[in-house]
Amino acid sequence: MKQRFVLFILLLAVWIISLSIFSGCVKNQKAMPNPPVAGKIEKKLVMHGHERMDPYYWMNQRDDEKVIGYLEAENAYTDAVMAHTKDLQKQLYDEMLSRIRQDDESVPYKKDGYYYYSRYEQGKEYPIHCRKKAALGNPEEILLNVNEMAEGHEFFSLGSYDISTNNQLIAYSVDTVSRRLYSIYIKDLSTGQVFPEIIASTSGMVAWANDNRTLFYVVRDEVTLLPYKVYRHEVGTDPAEDVLVYEEKDPTFSTSCYKTKSRKFIMIGLFSSITTEYRYLDADDPSGEIRILSPRERGMEYYADHYQGHFYIRTNFAAKNFRLMKAPVGNPGKEHWEEVIPHRKDVLLDEFEVFNSYLVLSEKKNGLTQLRIMDWEQATDHYLPFDEETYSAWLSVNPEFDSEWLRFGYTSLTTPVTTYDYHMATHEKLLLKRDPVLGDFDPSHYEAKRLYATAPDGVSVPISLVYRKGIPLNGKNPAWITGYGSYGSSYDPNFSTVRLSLLDRGFVFAIAHIRGGEEMGYEWYEQGKMLNKKNTFTDFIACVEHLIKLNYTDPDHVIINGGSAGGLLMGAVMNMRPDLYRGVIAAVPFVDVVTTMLDESIPLTTGEYDEWGDPRQKEFYDYMLSYSPYDNVEAKDYPAILVTTGYHDSQVQYWEPAKWVARLRDVKTDDNLLLFKVNMDYGHGGASGRFRRFEEIALEYAFALEVLK
Repeated sequence: MKQRFVLFILLLAVWIISLSIFSGCVKNQKAMPNPPVAGKIEKKLVMHGHERMDPYYWMNQRDDEKVIGYLEAENAYTDAVMAHTKDLQKQLYDEMLSRIRQDDESVPYKKDGYYYYSRYEQGKEYPIHCRKKAALGNPEEILLNVNEMAEGHEFFSLGSYDISTNNQLIAYSVDTVSRRLYSIYIKDLSTGQVFPEIIASTSGMVAWANDNRTLFYVVRDEVTLLPYKVYRHEVGTDPAEDVLVYEEKDPTFSTSCYKTKSRKFIMIGLFSSITTEYRYLDADDPSGEIRILSPRERGMEYYADHYQGHFYIRTNFAAKNFRLMKAPVGNPGKEHWEEVIPHRKDVLLDEFEVFNSYLVLSEKKNGLTQLRIMDWEQATDHYLPFDEETYSAWLSVNPEFDSEWLRFGYTSLTTPVTTYDYHMATHEKLLLKRDPVLGDFDPSHYEAKRLYATAPDGVSVPISLVYRKGIPLNGKNPAWITGYGSYGSSYDPNFSTVRLSLLDRGFVFAIAHIRGGEEMGYEWYEQGKMLNKKNTFTDFIACVEHLIKLNYTDPDHVIINGGSAGGLLMGAVMNMRPDLYRGVIAAVPFVDVVTTMLDESIPLTTGEYDEWGDPRQKEFYDYMLSYSPYDNVEAKDYPAILVTTGYHDSQVQYWEPAKWVARLRDVKTDDNLLLFKVNMDYGHGGASGRFRRFEEIALEYAFALEVLK
């Protein structure tokens, strides 16, 4: 009897403990909110006889209380789910901050008798733009203290600034909403007075005429945000009286203005995806005639600067990888172009810089940048030597013609951004600055490589790779793999201080140089756009598979990441091969391709028909629909997903990722994390300021580490 009683007591204790554990689990489940549920309002979209039902079309009502409520619910859910990682996020943020020298300063450059530079002060988010007259030892003159200008603004962006020819006035542009609608202000540098006129809704570009009182700028359409009108403003007058000097009527073109390096001309640049045109105005005669350099021809791109009576013109006319031409200012049309640098099938001519005695070319070959120096008088040339296997190099600020020193920048996956001066005659190279990395960083502790994956059609796709030496390459390493692959934008390998937080935790970091960029030339771009767009996605998948095959990682340890058009990449490859990744991080993702490209009122749409295709044509509609991430969400298991966006995003509207997340929540069959973070104060570029962006990166890194537990 006694034994039975003891046994009963033991069983009762086990039952009570079990009940307590079960109750705690239930309680914890109740404490964690359920994912937000977006209401469905079915909308039928019909094109080319094809019907699509879009249950989340209503989310494009920006100021609707229901929309804002849904976005806030998603934020609350993300905050609740990630609450237990707050300490980790703080640790990551502190790591990133600790590597940055806060009281930093750029390398000064000389222009018109002044040395210009920017500097940061300890703990301050924004730069202070300064200059010194004649010598660096002279007193500092502060042009713009952006910290003071940003006070009281949740978001603040200084678009650009330009100094008048007499060095007395500065025109600068400001965006405080993150919609790329800049207001232009004018300041007298001798008195500090800011003139009363404010020029609103501009692209932010400014260009002074040589009379020191006339300013040219570009206005955006406030709905489409298309920059399309160029105005002339006289200092001290009402902007309402400004003179319209050019209006672009074609909605597929964007407009810009700038002053040539020679300061002889104001240039009006007109750009579509595959066509450009330039018009020019004598900067000494701001009310004079505006002339066309060479009329636009569909498919012909050219980019112009001026030097000693000629326009120097980089163009793809009869030259897919571009060549360099020159034409006299008096007769600059295409029929008068004379070849300076011929086309080369294996070399992309990317940029050029003209000096009195030298011509400098920035070229791309085998996916890497080369800087080529050509001596006008000696008719000789040479290339700057770069020793690393994978790197980036670029032409920096070179405002003076009469110089034998070339300023250029350099970085790699293991080398911080470095500024050099290079003597083009003696080949002497001066290291002016290497961005400091505080702490125990040592580049020799990291290994960088260039690999090649094979795409399904047999094309070799470059991969840039870095990891900390000593990690076992046993196929179990966490990997962060990223890519872009659109607009001909090359994703060049660069150093990142924040990335060290991944590398020092054993991550392998890789960039997939997929088609759609221009790493391997202009044809590389053409093979990843329009009706070839799916090459971008299959290239990326091939790169991931190649890294797995080489034992750098495995599908249980792969995190993939991309933003904007790179977010489209994330959505597409996630639909195609969800089994390859443990987690996906998509920032401001362009995922509702067909619906967006059918809406001409959305910013950027009309200018991008030559990138994605015009869905009003059935061939393009069908092809785009076949890969559009939103339209191809299926009832299947997906990886863990973090999606981020900005409520004020002017390039990818917030409702694209919002709709995508809602559809994924409704359709996917797994229980993996799906988080959506909407920054209600920012736009496409995320937070403004130097340090606040670290908070966003810390969230992404914490998500990755949480998923890989």
